[in-house]
Amino acid sequence: MKAVSDLIAQGRGQSPADIVLRGGRVLDLVTGALLEGDVAIFGDTIVGTCDSYEAAQIIDVTGLTLVPGFIDTHLHIESSLVTPLEFDRCVAPHGVTTAICDPHEIANVIGTDGIRYFQQAAERSLMDIRVQMSSCVPSTEMETAGARIEAADLVALMDHPSGIGLAEMMNYPGVLAGDKGILAKLDLFRGGHIDGHAPQLSGRDLNGYIVAGIRTEHEATTEAEAREKLQKGLRVLIREGSVSKDMAALAPLLTEITAPYMCLCTDDRNPLDIAEQGHLDYMIRSLIGRGVPVLAAYRAASLSAAEAFGLKDRGLIAPGKRADIVAVGALAACDVRMVFCGGVHVSDAAFAKRTSVPPVGRSSVRAPAMSARHFRTGGDREATDVIGILEGKIITEHLQEVIPITDGDKRPDPARDLVKIAVVERHGKNGNIATGFVRGFGLQGGAIASTVCHDHHNIAVVGVDYEDMALAANRLGQIEGGFVVVRDGRVLAELALPVAGLMSLAPFEEVRDRLVDLRAAARDLGVTLEEPFLQLAFLALPVIPALKITDRGLVDVARFEIIS
Repeated sequence: MKAVSDLIAQGRGQSPADIVLRGGRVLDLVTGALLEGDVAIFGDTIVGTCDSYEAAQIIDVTGLTLVPGFIDTHLHIESSLVTPLEFDRCVAPHGVTTAICDPHEIANVIGTDGIRYFQQAAERSLMDIRVQMSSCVPSTEMETAGARIEAADLVALMDHPSGIGLAEMMNYPGVLAGDKGILAKLDLFRGGHIDGHAPQLSGRDLNGYIVAGIRTEHEATTEAEAREKLQKGLRVLIREGSVSKDMAALAPLLTEITAPYMCLCTDDRNPLDIAEQGHLDYMIRSLIGRGVPVLAAYRAASLSAAEAFGLKDRGLIAPGKRADIVAVGALAACDVRMVFCGGVHVSDAAFAKRTSVPPVGRSSVRAPAMSARHFRTGGDREATDVIGILEGKIITEHLQEVIPITDGDKRPDPARDLVKIAVVERHGKNGNIATGFVRGFGLQGGAIASTVCHDHHNIAVVGVDYEDMALAANRLGQIEGGFVVVRDGRVLAELALPVAGLMSLAPFEEVRDRLVDLRAAARDLGVTLEEPFLQLAFLALPVIPALKITDRGLVDVARFEIIS
């Protein structure tokens, strides 16, 4: 630990700092002013600003503007499809110096071992990975997950230095109904930080949810919904992921008045979108491009996030703060030129010094062998519930269509964009298989399958041809999980995700390139969605309205019950 006397001496300029950034200007997020002078760094701490300093290393940042490091306030690193240390290497160069993650994807597959894996990675990463305690494993009782985590299981994990509090409390109906297991977790973290997750909740029910100790909300998808939640004291996290795209709807609400109570998050963003657009840097320049004041956008990306999560040591470039610094060429463009995480210059050399973490969750796909007959949908009613995709959102429509019964089966009808969807239990628990229909893929042939299937992460498969659906599902077992695209009995593209069926062991660049091939293969099947794989994953999440499907059947989320 650095001696206070050394910090004081360097702050006063009586002894040289480790690093001085010279020639740039500092954006002060309190006053909005652009400050002149050096920024002096000792270890991981800023010791001086607005003056001249000497150091062992002088870095010229002439012509650049220095802003505080960006904080992603809610995400699932697993959804980046790479390991935490590869995520670090992928995203830190975009200016993200703190990532507040919920590892509930891997926790739903392998339990507390998954949370420990993330904690170990957080000890080695360049960026500061904060590991929240997963609150909903499983997310509901309407699905089969690979593990179950109760309040007692979290106690032994709570004291890790990467922790902040309890991650998103998705089971909001359980909160309002007084579910004993949910209340035990809320009591365990009472007075501390608890993240929210309550799509479309309002009025008295929202009041009841908030008084349970909830502090944040990232599921607001309209300005009106976000405004009510702000007015009731929640910090609203504007989300822009690969599927969940709420930034355009919420941008008008982000002003210099509201910015102290609004933050930015990605939730789920894959390496291809990061390569093509960016990460939080993309959100900042997009918000400014939509008319959000520069000061408001940068506040939401750092200072407001730090305050919302009690991270008092960051969010400003000021003496005593953690040296999380991003140098940009122009504030409006948010064109990141240089990044420091805790005083460490983000570079290939710095990443190479990290030690590795052994992978976990191998051979986790233990699904039954599938054949074409498993995808038949029986019944004696032609009136059929259909999941309606809303592109750019994880909420869905609950549609009703008439689908004729032929030889005891309701067949896909690509002419009406009605394709078969199935969820296959893959944890080796019960072998459940549920089928239904979905509209919105535009699929004209073949099948797509995935083990990224929120939050239980069973196998989800959509298709027009049952033989292709079976091949795709079985192939996932052979490659330990991932994504597969099949047509006419042939695998067109695939990405293996052997870490719990969620994450690749390959570098993020290779994952990015595989995603390019997968998207091209999906388009060859007629798919019109920009991101079909993560869109498919969210069709199985039974805590997001309106109609979803799990291995136990179709779920009416409004009623929070399985449709018989």
